[in-house]
Amino acid sequence: MTTDIAATATAYTAAWNSGSAEAVASFYAPEGNIVINRGTPWEGRAAIAAMAAGFFADVPDLSLTCDGLRIAGDHAAYLWTFTGHHAQTRNPLRINGWEEWDLDATGKVTASRGWYDAADYARQVVG
Repeated sequence: MTTDIAATATAYTAAWNSGSAEAVASFYAPEGNIVINRGTPWEGRAAIAAMAAGFFADVPDLSLTCDGLRIAGDHAAYLWTFTGHHAQTRNPLRINGWEEWDLDATGKVTASRGWYDAADYARQVVG
């Protein structure tokens, strides 16, 4: 399963870099969910696609890198950095974070808990 999760992480990174919200959502189980910084969860692929679309709208040149992967059974931590420019201010952004994934038997994400420094993001947006 470790090799499969690593391949999923590589493909997930590529999905974010494609700019396709639907491609990002396709990595989630149909009833999967993501919650970011303990906020309101996005539940189901359509909602997850809407979440990704929001990121793409805010950072149209978003470029994601996978900084690492930690795996324990059907649980993984996906460490990432994204760079780009804020759509309105055009200020450069460099944000680090991670997602904690629970995975089903097919390798789809059933639950993701994402984390990043929202105050640092807001500071970079303003410049």
